[in-house]
Amino acid sequence: MSASAAEGTRLPKGATILEVEDLHVTFQGRVGLIAGLRGDKGTQSRAVDGVDLQVRKGEVLAIAGESGCGKTTTARAIMGLQAVNAGTIKYEGKPLPRNLKPYLRKVQMVFQDPTGTLNPRQTIYEIIAEGLRIHGIDRGPNDEPEEQLVSRALSRAGLRPPERFFLRYPHELSGGQRQRVVIAGALVLEPEVIVADEPVSNLDASVRGEILQLLMKLREDLDLTIVIVTHDLGLAWTVADRVAVMYLGRIVEIGPAEEVLLRPLHPYTKALLDVVPEAGGLDRPILSGEPPDPTKIPPGCRFHPRCPVVVSGIAAELGIEAACKGEDLALVEINPGHLSACHASRHLGAEAHATIAAVDAAIAPPPIADAPSDAAEPAPGEPEEPGESEEPGAD
Repeated sequence: MSASAAEGTRLPKGATILEVEDLHVTFQGRVGLIAGLRGDKGTQSRAVDGVDLQVRKGEVLAIAGESGCGKTTTARAIMGLQAVNAGTIKYEGKPLPRNLKPYLRKVQMVFQDPTGTLNPRQTIYEIIAEGLRIHGIDRGPNDEPEEQLVSRALSRAGLRPPERFFLRYPHELSGGQRQRVVIAGALVLEPEVIVADEPVSNLDASVRGEILQLLMKLREDLDLTIVIVTHDLGLAWTVADRVAVMYLGRIVEIGPAEEVLLRPLHPYTKALLDVVPEAGGLDRPILSGEPPDPTKIPPGCRFHPRCPVVVSGIAAELGIEAACKGEDLALVEINPGHLSACHASRHLGAEAHATIAAVDAAIAPPPIADAPSDAAEPAPGEPEEPGESEEPGAD
């Protein structure tokens, strides 16, 4: 079978290529032997709890959030690696078929840990060629042999000359080279969508930029659509066209990257930005508390136990505190293309960003006082206190 045989009509840029509707993924907790004999069942953990998402052709969409928010589970469900309890995943407007092989030909995943992804017993050539063999591809669209297809994938991933890597094993490569091999393994099938789960989190800072630059170049050269899962909003700012912020299994804000990261409409997004040093230092309030137990999601807005708008009393002043604590809210479009699942945003509209930003000033910790500059000098002959002697050469 040649690579051109599976090619269909390509969607225009900007059209919805991948769609997730009301996605639910639940994990069943374990019970002990005696409880199991009694017929007791473990508690259910709602890892993904009603995610709605549209991915447009040619864009880079970042799914961001803290650990445990469900972003990786959502990515795995999109790839068919995680069974879903409810909801629909559509590719080019059609629900995924029972046989996922044609779908996985067009949608490939780049995993977080290249060391765990690559088979240590296979050479780099065998690793890249495995995808071709699984899908029964023995010739390229222009009748290229397998060796040429593998060479092209490695070259596109920045491993040149590709022949130098054919007989190497993963342990003989650096971390950045291993991640490039993972990317090459995805590219060899000529996919239209790449789902990248924390693609640079295990790499050195100097290598991260190279991998991100590679992904952006591949997007332009191959007209790829990329979904990046990340906890780093700085990375999202660098590469994403749109950002979706997840909290406790659900998307709470989504919109253009510049809008979401510069003018957030949800307090949780603002809290994530407050811990990014590049966004303005560390003299800002830090979100208190831990994420609620996914087996006991609170009523109303699931963020309200930690929400600065509620804690500061601003929600009560606006008359929305009862709604925050008791009324669940879906995503609402506040600005064109910018949606938020927040009662304050729905109540205030476009002015919500200013109010959410003002909460920081209301609950900001007091600045750390500088040490007094005119400290008393010890009397002549009186020994200095330990630790107070000046360093040699200090002013």
